[in-house]
Amino acid sequence: MRMIALTALGVGGATVFGALIGFTFKKMSHKFSDIILSFAAGVMLAAAVLGLIIPSLEYGGSFGILITVAGIFAGALCLNLIDRFVPHLHKIAGGDSETHSNASLSKVLLFVMAIAIHNLPEGIAAGVGFGSGDVNQALIIAGGIALQNIPEGMVIIGPMLSAGVKPSRTFLIAMATGLVEVIGTFLGYFAVSVASAILPFALAFAGGTMLYVISDEMIPETHAHGSERGATYALLVGFCVMLVTDVLLG
Repeated sequence: MRMIALTALGVGGATVFGALIGFTFKKMSHKFSDIILSFAAGVMLAAAVLGLIIPSLEYGGSFGILITVAGIFAGALCLNLIDRFVPHLHKIAGGDSETHSNASLSKVLLFVMAIAIHNLPEGIAAGVGFGSGDVNQALIIAGGIALQNIPEGMVIIGPMLSAGVKPSRTFLIAMATGLVEVIGTFLGYFAVSVASAILPFALAFAGGTMLYVISDEMIPETHAHGSERGATYALLVGFCVMLVTDVLLG
């Protein structure tokens, strides 16, 4: 339990760490942000496949492939529905924004909602990894999510400061978004621990949410500012780093 608690704090704290970096570099270039975010996308992609989807197949038994496919689509559809019905803001490093609904909400609230929407299932993914009992794979998943949270924390600081939010309040908001991930980690762990029969589906569901975030949020964002070639190679580097890590730990 101590390792799970420390991991949860690490995953959530990565957003705060990224926010501290964001205070130092308030105006990052799109190219730098895209490269960092693409590397994180590659890390998350490897973590989703190696740490969640493949174990789901292994734990699923005779119907493993059906359970895994169903879980992946269920996870993706869940985030799709959340994106559609919850006030949402696509985060752009330069401070631009795209509001989907309820424009009367403050920019700060939209930022918090947007980040929390994806931090909760990412936290659940980390917790589900520990629920599987494979500590090495769980740490790989958590590490991938934490790496993704650092650039996420970095890119939200500038727009909030530009919108007139006080630095102290901006930091508290960043901490709150990290806390959501801590809560998600414990939810995922206890859900799988209590009902181990759902483990294969839960692993695939968590993998599906991560694949959705990578495809719907991270890759389009990193290819929107003319740095798609560098972003592509950064994604490959991130994927290979996690691949090598998995082999070494295995």
